[in-house]
Order: sequence, then C-alpha cells, then structure tokens
Amino acid sequence: MHKNPWCGCCGAWAAALRQAGYKITLHDSDDLAPMKKSLGIPDKLQGCHTALIEGYYVEGHVPLDAIARLLKERPAIAGLAVPGMPKGSLGMGSDPDASYDVFAVSKDGSAVIFQHAGN
Repeated sequence: MHKNPWCGCCGAWAAALRQAGYKITLHDSDDLAPMKKSLGIPDKLQGCHTALIEGYYVEGHVPLDAIARLLKERPAIAGLAVPGMPKGSLGMGSDPDASYDVFAVSKDGSAVIFQHAGN
C-alpha cells in the first residue's frame, strides 16, 4: 500500500484490511502522483492511497466487500477506485448515512460503478 506518511485515514484503512486477514506492506511517499500515473489511475478517480493486490490496484477507501468481490470475480479491469475521501467510508470514521460509489476502472481509464456502498 502506497500512502503519504502523515495520513491517518490511510493507516486506519490498512488496519481494517489487516484485521480482515490481508497482509499489508506500507510504502510511504511524499509524492504519489508518479506511481498513480504509471498505473493509469485517472485523476478524477484518485483517492489518498493506492494498494496493489493480485494484479489489481485498489485506489482510495474501497470497502472490504468490494475487494472480496473483485478477487472472487476477477473481472478484466485495472482496479477499483473510491475517489476522494468520502465521509464514513472504510478508514474515514463511522457515519450511518455514508453513501458513495466504488468504480471499476478499465485498463483504458474508463470507469463504471462496480457497487454502491452505504445507504
């Protein structure tokens, strides 16, 4: 997982993945833009951290059930993305009214909604 060294929500997201049984190796960087660009993550879909898992990228605060679905279904995509830092998303605190979309991003950078999270 690539993250800014001063980001607390990234650490909370990583902790949730560890608790769910994923092995997480943290890589701190002051400038994540080159890495995100090299993976082809569109600017409008970027979150605050990027994880690499079994040939996919997982960008931002993607929930556990979306990651599990990705690894089970293995769609022909580059990865999943939750743009920005939605309030109540995994690692961003508890909000019973949280509502946001998880996008499946194709290798050409196009995206469709993979699933809706929250209410």
